[in-house]
Amino acid sequence: MIKSMTGFGRAQAEADGYFISVEIKSVNHRYFEFSSRIPRQYAFLDEKLKSYINSRVSRGKVECYVTIEALDTDTSDVAVNHTLARAYVKALKELSEEYSLKEDFGAGTISRFPEVLVVRKGEEDEEKLWESVKAVCSQALDKFIAMRETEGEKMYNDIYSRGQYILEQVSYIEQRSPQTVKEYNEKLIERVHELIGDASLDEARIIQEVAIYADKVAVAEETVRLRSHIDQLNDFIKSDEPIGRKIDFLVQEINRETNTIGSKANDVDIARRVVDIKSEVEKIREQIQNIE
Repeated sequence: MIKSMTGFGRAQAEADGYFISVEIKSVNHRYFEFSSRIPRQYAFLDEKLKSYINSRVSRGKVECYVTIEALDTDTSDVAVNHTLARAYVKALKELSEEYSLKEDFGAGTISRFPEVLVVRKGEEDEEKLWESVKAVCSQALDKFIAMRETEGEKMYNDIYSRGQYILEQVSYIEQRSPQTVKEYNEKLIERVHELIGDASLDEARIIQEVAIYADKVAVAEETVRLRSHIDQLNDFIKSDEPIGRKIDFLVQEINRETNTIGSKANDVDIARRVVDIKSEVEKIREQIQNIE
């Protein structure tokens, strides 16, 4: 069954002395595009997450948010960035002197400036941490993909019903097209009678004209290909494989055959059906923009 490119999933757990939270969401995109927000000290996880998520998600603009909180702080140490602290103190004194302000700042004030206090952790087992993050990411991905599948089922039902409606219009066109030739034959004979009265008709000439007209308005090849395209569309939307780009090409072919029928058919009723088909094709095109 097809999947939507829109999805969301979140999971969290405690593992090996860490509290880990992973949130994944995505929107439409022609290809797979990945971005993440990970604590800077765990930046090594970015490529691993990208590769792992891409192994289960083929299309969409995917954003991944990861928080990692160390529950065991015995191995942590807080150090002072003295170079940066001195720079802040110098700047504050300069402000005080320049604008005659009271120097009421202390250690607490300086410590609140960015990166003055640096948390240094003991050596961490990166591979072990990755396995813990991967396990949480897997749970978030399961929920993410389940949402994509739920949305995909709705899209399947919508596309399938529109395909069936198109086939109904194709059936009408197939029945109506020969009738237009018969009507043309009758109108041609009637018109000739009006012009020549009771004089004898050149039946061979009439037959030739009707044959030329029938060949001109024949849409059998196009309707056969339309039926084939709709059958293929139904097969695609039943597939578990990513087929968004394939369907996009197929819909272009459906639209092309419909346009050909519209340009050939010299009949108001068929023209109306062609307009209906094109309307459904456009709605299908809108839907498939969100198929993985």
